[in-house]
Amino acid sequence: MCETCGCGDPEIVPIEVQERILSDNDAQAGHNRSHFEGLGVLAINLMGSPGAGKTAVLEATAKAAEGRLKLGAVSGDLATDRDANRLSASGIVSATITTGSACHLDARLVHHALHHFPPGDRDVFFIENVGNLVCPAIYDLGQAANVVTLSVTEGEDKPLKYPVMFQKADLVLLTKIDLVPHLDFDLAAVRDALAHVMPEPTMLEVSAKTGEGIDAWLAWLEARRPERRSAKSAPHHHHPPEPPHEHH
Repeated sequence: MCETCGCGDPEIVPIEVQERILSDNDAQAGHNRSHFEGLGVLAINLMGSPGAGKTAVLEATAKAAEGRLKLGAVSGDLATDRDANRLSASGIVSATITTGSACHLDARLVHHALHHFPPGDRDVFFIENVGNLVCPAIYDLGQAANVVTLSVTEGEDKPLKYPVMFQKADLVLLTKIDLVPHLDFDLAAVRDALAHVMPEPTMLEVSAKTGEGIDAWLAWLEARRPERRSAKSAPHHHHPPEPPHEHH
């Protein structure tokens, strides 16, 4: 659990402090969103449990997208830059956001990373969030869409156990689908669970190992790309002052 926000626990951080943190975050997220929209970049908040296959899916995406889409990413992790190094090796222009004890990314961290990100046109910018099915769902980062990775090794009931995450999802990527023949996993059950919590249940079955479903995932991304605008026509935004960081 985060030391800075208490992740919604009023026993750790008072409600009024949490409200201020979220309000400050939303203001910064709005600035991030204007930045992405002004450049015509599709920003995706990619969330999921540790080991759900977020990085592997992005590696497979880079392989399939070569010549079709220019990809960038920031990867949130508590302590290492291993995921960002993997993404860079796959051809995705990448950077790490090291959070320390924070179990999610916030808009301020993403904003800071953007200003230290290598220049160059990108079509899709992935924000690979910290592995967690709770806290990342609460924080707006300025993204255009939320995508949640759910591995078949996690079981069919995760959408029912962590409803907020899946309620806010625009798409669920059911990962490691190549393992289904070796598991006691019920595809119908996970579809039913998503139907109970997602306003518009949308799921793609993918395998980073075999490439199954990756083309459908790319088509989903391409359908949501905003119209690209030149840097000259993009609106200029002054950077708002960063709010004080709470420590408890």
